[in-house]
Amino acid sequence: MSEQKKAKWRIYLTIFTFAALIALVYKLRAQIVDVLNNLRHIHSAILLLIIPFEVINYHAYAELYKSLFATFGRKVKYWPMYRLAVELNFVNQILPSGGVSGISYFGLRAKTFDISTPIATLAQFIKMMFLYLSFLPLLILGLFFLAIKGHVNNLVIMVATLIITLVIVGTLLVIYIIGSRSRINTFLTLLTKIVNGVIHAVRPHHPETINIIRAQAAFDELHDNYQIFKKDLTNLKKPFLYTMLANATEIGALYSVYLAFGHPVNLGAVILAYAVANFAGLVSVLPAGIGIYEGLMTAVLVATGIPAQLSIPVTLTYRVIALFIQLTPGFILYQKTLHGSLATKK
Repeated sequence: MSEQKKAKWRIYLTIFTFAALIALVYKLRAQIVDVLNNLRHIHSAILLLIIPFEVINYHAYAELYKSLFATFGRKVKYWPMYRLAVELNFVNQILPSGGVSGISYFGLRAKTFDISTPIATLAQFIKMMFLYLSFLPLLILGLFFLAIKGHVNNLVIMVATLIITLVIVGTLLVIYIIGSRSRINTFLTLLTKIVNGVIHAVRPHHPETINIIRAQAAFDELHDNYQIFKKDLTNLKKPFLYTMLANATEIGALYSVYLAFGHPVNLGAVILAYAVANFAGLVSVLPAGIGIYEGLMTAVLVATGIPAQLSIPVTLTYRVIALFIQLTPGFILYQKTLHGSLATKK
């Protein structure tokens, strides 16, 4: 790629991400005003607990990436992985695609650490799979807390059962596909052709943006890398524990807002609401799952006995403050990377 094309690519990407960020703030304008009005009724010292929870959350992801790459004999340093975790969170929030944007960006960034795209892709697959698998123990714990207070009704049981079923079935499906060289080639080749078709519709002069032959070679390497994990499953213990820590810190951040409002509500309700909102956010077409996330989280909280007059302001406060804490450093680091090492990587 020529330097002129690189410069144009960086400019277009900067404009796009900045526009998406502005659109997100505009969409949240009413919630931001509500949060500012509620701040005088909140224990600010307790609300600031969100910050250490987010710091620990990024720590969990940094250690997760280190442990996954170590399995392939790739040693990476802690702070670069921490920074990558911050950037990746920004990309996943601002570019809604069910995690696909994050996988692509992670693969591109991994090249700066001499890590191949298939290894980076497999690391992201494992991370996403473990994020949902590791949530199951937390979800069971949440149901236990709800049962103690008598807040387990048919709706709560149905929602929890649906989440557990989706996680288990989805995990088995991924393992089934990636466990066979022919199946992974068939599935991902079809996916690549679909992506090429979509790009071709927008850019008629580029019928094959993603080279199928090169992609299939990458799929073979992805399968081979999976076999490394399969031979010794003990390598996955640390990544699993780190993803559980990542989930626990997000729940802790949300719960700290309830404490800041002076309402130590049932932890089980918060766990279930967080799970539902995050699953629904995967299919949202808006940045950060705006609308779907808040609506479903509030609905679940109300269904588990937390009144709407409390759950609505708490949810909005959590979302606005958490997004501000996450997206601000993420945007800055993303832009630095875009115009720095990532831009010059061939």
